[in-house]
Amino acid sequence: MDISIIFKLAAIGIIVTVVCQVLKRSEREDISTVVSIVGLVLALMVAVTMIGDLFDAIQTIFGVY
Repeated sequence: MDISIIFKLAAIGIIVTVVCQVLKRSEREDISTVVSIVGLVLALMVAVTMIGDLFDAIQTIFGVY
C-alpha cells in the first residue's frame, strides 16, 4: 500500500469540505449536496481500485485463476 493513496483521500475530503462550506454560506445547499455526493463517489472509486488490486494480489499469491 502506497502512502500517496491516503494523501489522495485526504485531499478529496479537504477540498469537498471547503467547497461545501463555501456553498452553504452562499445559500446553495442543493449544489453543496451534489458536491458531497461527487466527493463520495471519487473516494469510493479510489477504494474500489485498491480492493481490485488486493484481489489480484491474492490471486497471484495463491495461484487461483
